[in-house]
Amino acid sequence: MARIAVITHEFDRFQSRRGLLWRRDSPYMLFDLLEELKRRGHSVQVLSGTSAKPAADIAVLHVDATVTSPDYVEYARAFRFCLNLGAADISKRRISGAVVGKDDGWKGQVIVKSSLNHRGTPEQQLNRRARRAGKPIPFPGVESFDQYQIHASLADVPAELFGREDLIVEKFIPEPEPDGFAARFWLFCGERERCTRHVSPQSLVKGDDTIRREAVPVPDELRALRRKLGFDYGKFDFVMHEGRACCSMPTKRLDAPAICRASSPPAMPILPTASKG
Repeated sequence: MARIAVITHEFDRFQSRRGLLWRRDSPYMLFDLLEELKRRGHSVQVLSGTSAKPAADIAVLHVDATVTSPDYVEYARAFRFCLNLGAADISKRRISGAVVGKDDGWKGQVIVKSSLNHRGTPEQQLNRRARRAGKPIPFPGVESFDQYQIHASLADVPAELFGREDLIVEKFIPEPEPDGFAARFWLFCGERERCTRHVSPQSLVKGDDTIRREAVPVPDELRALRRKLGFDYGKFDFVMHEGRACCSMPTKRLDAPAICRASSPPAMPILPTASKG
């Protein structure tokens, strides 16, 4: 049986105990996968920070931040196998193919986003916990960004936003449907995967406003992007535009309650091939 180590940030809250029966719970889908692993006889240890030196056959780098700091990456390299070791920086500024500048010739709508996943909320939470603990904040300079901003054209975007390194301006290219708009969600773990197309009346498709969904194939260019970014486990949000896939957000953080809960843990493999440290 395998010994599995889950590497989390010192100030992450990967799991907690809740309810009258004080049961362990977590906001992450990985927690459900680990529970299944334990039922099959594998052992799991959740590591907080980089000080522990456990004996483990496989590790999962699960720092809840868009950019994993170098000390955690080096710590993860000490393990023989580590999932998502290659996906240390998935910031939108680095990977998005839809970013536009103020002088570009794009004539359509644009959307202003945080370069960080989930609008930088995980980094802000880690900073708050560090302050409460009297420690240096791990992500200095992270500013709040309340919501996406859609503009009719580049000319309508406030000039000062183009100068912010924490924000990006992207082409806004929704996937129209007769009854709304579509977005696609590809979940994967090793060689197992599930890709679904969700339709919503809203142009920004979210899990709670989906009116229908269907299984769809994974475009080859997204498979190539996954290999380039070094993802073993994660989720890509994307739309199809003019016959090509446009990925709006690759993420290592799979939240249990939202869209990804529709893809149940048994659809994933238990011990996929990992990146070698």
